[in-house]
Amino acid sequence: MERWREDLAITPEYVHQNEVHVAIVEGEPAGFYALVGEGRRIELGHLWVLPERMGEGVGRALFEHALRTAASLGAGVVGIEADPNAEGFYRRMGASRVGEIVYEIDGRERVLPLLAMYVQAPS
Repeated sequence: MERWREDLAITPEYVHQNEVHVAIVEGEPAGFYALVGEGRRIELGHLWVLPERMGEGVGRALFEHALRTAASLGAGVVGIEADPNAEGFYRRMGASRVGEIVYEIDGRERVLPLLAMYVQAPS
């Protein structure tokens, strides 16, 4: 995690430049997501849920909100570079695996699934 601290940091500038939404449960932040980019393809830059809130539907609610938001912004597809442990969640939500990306960290390969979720503009 320390190696990715800078990439995972959510700064005020990041929030200002991207579409960021927070889930509040019982008056406290429980998770958030960020959409990055514009046009027909938008990336899900982040989707995180506090461990103690997992299994309560927070992730599903955030993901569904992200899809509606992306569609309202004109996206036709939301790209997702997922943690391998989160791939099952995204597949259950309807995303399709479209590839993978391989990173080398400390001499070891880390393979991340690339997924896509197609969305329709609101009617």
